[in-house]
Amino acid sequence: MQLNEFVKEKRNAVKLTQPELAAKAGVGLRFIRELEQGKETLRLDKVNQVLRLFGYKAGPVEYKISD
Repeated sequence: MQLNEFVKEKRNAVKLTQPELAAKAGVGLRFIRELEQGKETLRLDKVNQVLRLFGYKAGPVEYKISD
C-alpha cells in the first residue's frame, strides 16, 4: 500500500475531513491534499506529524534492486 492510500484510508476510518486532519496534525490543508494525491516530494517531518496521529511514523524501508 502506498503512503497516500494509507493516510486516506486511516483518515476515512476515523471519519475526519482533510481540513480536520490538517488542523489536528498541525499542517496545512494543501500539505494533506498533496500527501493524499501522492506527491513525491514532501517534508518527512510533516509526514510524520500526520502519521503520528494514527500511531505510525515513516522510516527506512529496504529497497531491493534487481540485478
